[in-house]
Amino acid sequence: MENNKRRKRAILMLEDGIKYEAYHFGAPVSSSGEIVFNTAMTGYTESITDPSYKGQILTYTYPLIGNYGIPFSSSCKESISKFYESDRIQISGLIISYYSNRPSHWNMRLSLSDWLYKNGVPGLYGIDTRYIAKKLRKMGGSMLGKILMNNDEDIPFYDPNQDNLSDQVSIHEKIIYGNGKYKILLVDFGLKNNILRCLLQRDCTIIRVPWNYDFTGEEYDGLVLSNGPGNPKIYEKPIHYIRLAMKKERPIFGICLGNQLLGIAAGGDTYKLQYAHRGHNQPVLSLKTGKSFITSQNHGYVLDAKNISKEWKIFFKNLNDDTCEGIIHDYKPFFSVQFHPEASSGPMDTEFLFDFFINSIVRSNTIK
Repeated sequence: MENNKRRKRAILMLEDGIKYEAYHFGAPVSSSGEIVFNTAMTGYTESITDPSYKGQILTYTYPLIGNYGIPFSSSCKESISKFYESDRIQISGLIISYYSNRPSHWNMRLSLSDWLYKNGVPGLYGIDTRYIAKKLRKMGGSMLGKILMNNDEDIPFYDPNQDNLSDQVSIHEKIIYGNGKYKILLVDFGLKNNILRCLLQRDCTIIRVPWNYDFTGEEYDGLVLSNGPGNPKIYEKPIHYIRLAMKKERPIFGICLGNQLLGIAAGGDTYKLQYAHRGHNQPVLSLKTGKSFITSQNHGYVLDAKNISKEWKIFFKNLNDDTCEGIIHDYKPFFSVQFHPEASSGPMDTEFLFDFFINSIVRSNTIK
């Protein structure tokens, strides 16, 4: 039953003390976290289950959310969900402008409100989310905030960037998927399921290991460093392992957080963006081919490649703010991208990078 029909009021409170009155849907609980905004028009199921949003209160600028409900949690091969990017809701709260309380879709199992309710996550609607987005942009792309069910209620603000979030969203034991030709070691910092799907479609055996796993003694054809949440500088142990892996000269492919960690391991640095990149419409330019692509992105930190060693080059750059969107080594099979080539949900413009990675494995094996 749609619990938002009672139109209960709740409060959004930002760290500057300003409060916004709104209507409540989802779970009737208070919550706190880092408020971020996303400009995508579709794909809320995928974003809500994306581990990169762990500890965050997600705000959608697109005004109509919930109109196609939530799909069945059916699985494809290897028990990987077809429609969810992890096994649970990852966000701490959801803020939207207008909630569509009469959703319809052939694959709908639940309404968005009922799904949030079942998972204990609150939502707010009736707020001018584009105004919130403008405010967040002025404050560096994010602010701490709270969703309060009662005006007199008080819970502490929570900054997820102070925690090791990968420890909360990564697996804790090794898992093996598939029985393909190429043996891929996948370090899980909070990966999206579509990375698994894309690799399995390319004849891979995937060895998925926890974020802090010492993989330096493992044998593999290629190493993938997944996306994940939080401040990249927290991950000192994995960065050490990546530096050791680079000495093997086996192909390495970093995605999102994996791009930042590979860049730090190569001598670079990271910083928090003034305007974070979250949405499906981020344009990037390949400096190798001169071609531009529209990409899916979700990150507040970015790689500063100024002090990276001269053997590395910028692979892609963002056409909105000229920030680094990926790096590639001159002659070793190492590269990474800041965006999501696996997308999910779209656009799929850069999925070819998985083929680029597999081809680097083929070349490396031929040389070996």
